[in-house]
Amino acid sequence: MPLITSKLRRNLRADVTASLVVFLVALPLCVGVAVASGVPAELGLITGIVGGLVTGLLPGSSLQVSGPAAGLTVLVFTAVSEYGLPALGVIVLGAGVIQLVLGALRLGRWFRAISLAVVQGMLAGIGLVLIAGQLYALADAKAPGGGLADLAGLPRLVLATVTSQNALLALAVGVGTARLIAVWPRVSGRARVVPGALVAVGIATALTALFDLPIARVEVTGLLHAIQPPGLSDAARLADVGLAATVVAFALIASAESLFSANAVDRLHSGRRTDYDKELMAQGAGNTVCGLLGSLPMTAVIVRSSANVQAGARTKLSRVLHGVWLLLFAAFVPQALSYVPTAALAGVLIHAGWKLIPVKEIGPLWRDHRGEAVILVVTAAAIVTTNMFEGVLIGLLLAVVKTAWAMSHVHISVSDSGIGPVRVRLTGNATFLRLPRILDTLEALPQRHVELDISGVRHLDHACMTALQGWADERNAHISQPGAEAGVLGGPGAAGTAGGAGRAARDPAGSRPKGPRP
Repeated sequence: MPLITSKLRRNLRADVTASLVVFLVALPLCVGVAVASGVPAELGLITGIVGGLVTGLLPGSSLQVSGPAAGLTVLVFTAVSEYGLPALGVIVLGAGVIQLVLGALRLGRWFRAISLAVVQGMLAGIGLVLIAGQLYALADAKAPGGGLADLAGLPRLVLATVTSQNALLALAVGVGTARLIAVWPRVSGRARVVPGALVAVGIATALTALFDLPIARVEVTGLLHAIQPPGLSDAARLADVGLAATVVAFALIASAESLFSANAVDRLHSGRRTDYDKELMAQGAGNTVCGLLGSLPMTAVIVRSSANVQAGARTKLSRVLHGVWLLLFAAFVPQALSYVPTAALAGVLIHAGWKLIPVKEIGPLWRDHRGEAVILVVTAAAIVTTNMFEGVLIGLLLAVVKTAWAMSHVHISVSDSGIGPVRVRLTGNATFLRLPRILDTLEALPQRHVELDISGVRHLDHACMTALQGWADERNAHISQPGAEAGVLGGPGAAGTAGGAGRAARDPAGSRPKGPRP
């Protein structure tokens, strides 16, 4: 019994310490994601609280921490701009219900079948759009909205910034914040225990207040005032095809990001592995509650999760307690947010957006798997030029096409001694994608008897089978495949000719074709 008590005491101490670290990491990110999404800052805190107190209590992944994520910022901003803030609760609620259904149907593990290049391209595209939008907040300017519009407006932003003293002050605060976050991991000693984002935002806030800098700060409306539960009129808007598509996009992207994060977190510790179906249902439950509160959507966040593991967390208590600390902050000291400069939060999110772009992985990926690198770049570019949902669909379609092309390799060997029959052998997968090449090779053969051996073909689709039978009828060629019934490619029985197949189909007696057997 003393051993159990001692173990529990050690776990409790480790979890409390880890929860404080995660709270300090999550606080600036919750506020920054909310501000960047175009919603009240308190909604980011509410989502963080739900991520700790609801999702944190449920089974799935014991050390993964959930909350508002930078990866959904672009999608949320677009949805709020198009449908309004009251519709956000319905969208998040619908996404949560979809996640619950997918988890109940045990489809969580299937999200691991998504191409990694598509996921990396999705995150890179999100990072690029996030950075482009936050460059405006860095100078206290309003972004035009949309990836291409934000990028096209950057020259005007530069001109407006260099001619405005207030904009230059905001830029200095934001750039200084991002720079301090980047170099903070190199700081030696115990100071690194404090998260770099919190230190940077704290210093920026102190300097802004001390010198009373004329730059924009976070607007605070109050926790209860920020909560806007969806009404029946908002729920009726789900009949809108565009809004319904947004719900599906929220559900799929949030699920994929959460489950890929779970996979990454599992590599960081040696404890119990994630149950993907239960984790998906936990995320769905959290998003359902967030939707009922009219708050931001949640995902599992790799930054907070890795901080939780590295801080020595032992059980799920650490992520639950982090939600408790967020709740206490939001309940008792929300006015502290009104001193935080928005440029500092823009610096935090620019750093987070840069971390989403796999800069170091693109070079090796191009050298070793060029097709995957193309998928990554195209997906990212599609998200920047269109939107999140369409960009991901384009990436998935390209991944499927690339896989189909790679799996349809077929080798054609021709043996012609100049006398006797021409022998042709096919090996691999003969599909419609390779049919033009196969027919070009066969039609270029000399006008002599041809023996076509397809015994090495692992897969022969209907298009190729029909084309080969038609070609054999014209050339009276002999197609051999061990175990093939006369006239039926790939069927049981003895080998036959495709030319005979056509005759056998027209002959009631079903006579076998003549010719040498393989």
